[in-house]
Amino acid sequence: MHHEIVSQWMGKMQFNSLVNGHTIVMDGPEKVGGENNGPIPKPLVLTALSGCTGMDVISLLRKAKKEIGSFDVQVRGELSQGHPMQYTAIHLDYIFEGPQDAREAALDAVTQSQEKFCGVSDMLKKILPVTWDVTYNGVKVFPNREATV
Repeated sequence: MHHEIVSQWMGKMQFNSLVNGHTIVMDGPEKVGGENNGPIPKPLVLTALSGCTGMDVISLLRKAKKEIGSFDVQVRGELSQGHPMQYTAIHLDYIFEGPQDAREAALDAVTQSQEKFCGVSDMLKKILPVTWDVTYNGVKVFPNREATV
């Protein structure tokens, strides 16, 4: 099994990538010759991480038969100062709203995603620190847990 994408240059700084039949537009800001028609590429790494772990969490909560009201994953990547600019650390904030009886299941789902299931997180942890917090109904229930490889 493998994944394959094709990115086609559309002129100026824009590339359109075909991913599983879906088009993702990437572009640079005007100051570098683009037209700002899409995100720059690097934050898509953070997007992949949030989607991977978010889908894990929802899947695990469904298996546990726990309902939540809302769920957001906010991801922050710290960038290096020099070139090539790269992420030096990543932090995730998992933010839940829901019934109190789902709190432990949510925390367990995040932990399982970060320690067992999320392949994107696992790849990134091999090259930089990945930390996370869990907030449930406005209360931080799991601060600054560093992921293990």
